[in-house]
Amino acid sequence: MFEGATALSLDAKGRLAIPAKQRGPLSAVAEGALVLTAHPHRCLLLYPAPAWLPIREQILKASSLDPKAAPIKRVLVGNARTEELDSAGRILIAPELRAYAQLEKTVYLVGMGSHFEIWNEAAWKEQNNLAADLMSSGELPGCFGDLSL
Repeated sequence: MFEGATALSLDAKGRLAIPAKQRGPLSAVAEGALVLTAHPHRCLLLYPAPAWLPIREQILKASSLDPKAAPIKRVLVGNARTEELDSAGRILIAPELRAYAQLEKTVYLVGMGSHFEIWNEAAWKEQNNLAADLMSSGELPGCFGDLSL
């Protein structure tokens, strides 16, 4: 459903205006609530609340005593915040989440099907370079073995 990368600007209060073409579909599936959380790759995830809930439940099943699962669980669920779009179609990104993802003025809103990722400008460029390097080296993950573009 959500795809494409758009460069956007955070305002002085840390609000991100969702583009109109994404706002309608996002609002339609969000049922009034969005979940914004941190990702271990140092970007943010923005989910319509109904899409986030089954993922949250899956994450919460992981043991808090597992030394590999616990930190990931803490980042994904511990940083999750329920937010709403304001009347201007903006979402507030809390200072803690902005700091975590090193978001400054220009950010990228990247559609990933069921949700969005929010990247700082330099990290998004790095992700694109990483993908290009993997494609040119032929070192694609097995899940892309049959991919034909």
